[in-house]
Amino acid sequence: MTNVEMSKQLQDQINRLQQMRMQLQMLMQQRQQVELRLKETEEALTEVEKLGNEAPIYKSVGALLIKTKGKTEIKKQLKEDKESLELRKTTLEKQEGRTKEKLTELQSKVQNSLEGSPEEKN
Repeated sequence: MTNVEMSKQLQDQINRLQQMRMQLQMLMQQRQQVELRLKETEEALTEVEKLGNEAPIYKSVGALLIKTKGKTEIKKQLKEDKESLELRKTTLEKQEGRTKEKLTELQSKVQNSLEGSPEEKN
């Protein structure tokens, strides 16, 4: 392999490394957003539990507050939202883990290439 080919291969690896770092950053941001929404949902569920059965409950729909049909309906909706968010969080954590592994592997390959390790010379 010539130096030109090797440097093109190395440049491709470096580009993939940068893309993977951006992807990891995006996944981490998405996970943080989901965690925040999950915390807000759990807090809302806790507050709904404290209310009496006849207490009026409103939910935000865009720029409006809409009166709900009651405590039972809103609890059901909040629990469904919580389950959905927990599933999304788990999925993002798995994607984040896989991306970190791939990133570490690629960083190692790039580092070996830069150091001119025996693996790359063969």
